[in-house]
Amino acid sequence: MNIKPVIKWSGSKRSQASEIVSKIPKHNKYFEPFLGGGSIMYAMNPSNAICSDICEPLIKLWDVIKSDPIGLADYYREQWGRMQEEGYQVYYEIRDEFNSSFSPYNLLFLSRTCVNGLIRFNSDGQFNNSLHYSRKGINPETLRKIILDWSSRIQTVTFKACDYKDATKEACEGDFIYLDPPYFNTKGRYYSLSTIDFDEFFDYLKELNNRGVKWALSFDGKTTNKDYSVQLSEDLFINHYYLHAGKSAFKKVMDKQSNTVYESLYTNY
Repeated sequence: MNIKPVIKWSGSKRSQASEIVSKIPKHNKYFEPFLGGGSIMYAMNPSNAICSDICEPLIKLWDVIKSDPIGLADYYREQWGRMQEEGYQVYYEIRDEFNSSFSPYNLLFLSRTCVNGLIRFNSDGQFNNSLHYSRKGINPETLRKIILDWSSRIQTVTFKACDYKDATKEACEGDFIYLDPPYFNTKGRYYSLSTIDFDEFFDYLKELNNRGVKWALSFDGKTTNKDYSVQLSEDLFINHYYLHAGKSAFKKVMDKQSNTVYESLYTNY
């Protein structure tokens, strides 16, 4: 599946989306409590879903993509045009505006014109990535098509800004949860530098098992020459798969090596 991102987010599952979705069983309601860029949500195209993230500005942007896609596309086109005419200061004006208002319209513009399209916040929740000076940002008409496409696929999704436990407290037998938390070996990189207590998280998985809720968890995996897998208690899951996630760009640049990355997918079914 060729998924064109509407929101670029660290840890995207676009390259794995088809394989992950192929392993998801039939279910009633779909939950995704670490939404990020939403690749699995897009690929699932769910008819009844609750998707959430603790990052409130991100969820506000998802709500706008759902409810006002044309207004969002128009705003990007206008500001993108201003930046071509007036110069780089437009970017920093919009960044300052976002950091005082947290407008989702501002956030989309910043995400599509910043360095490498990487949404990044400081410990106060302020956007702190810089303008990508050597690129103009995605063409407004190209982005408009992407926004409208995503909007059409998320009309049955309810978005919530909350903790993963609160987001899935209503999940019951027959429902399904896809989990893509910050990985065990990337502590401290979550929104506002908050971290997950993994002991609590593993207890949460056990609770889901007791409730009869099916889940799949994307987590630390391995590379060609190093294993980062986490030894989950065997009573938590039934299957553990390694999914191809491409090449490590970091290794290629730093060590001149081609290092294949495989990420883990655990399921309790």
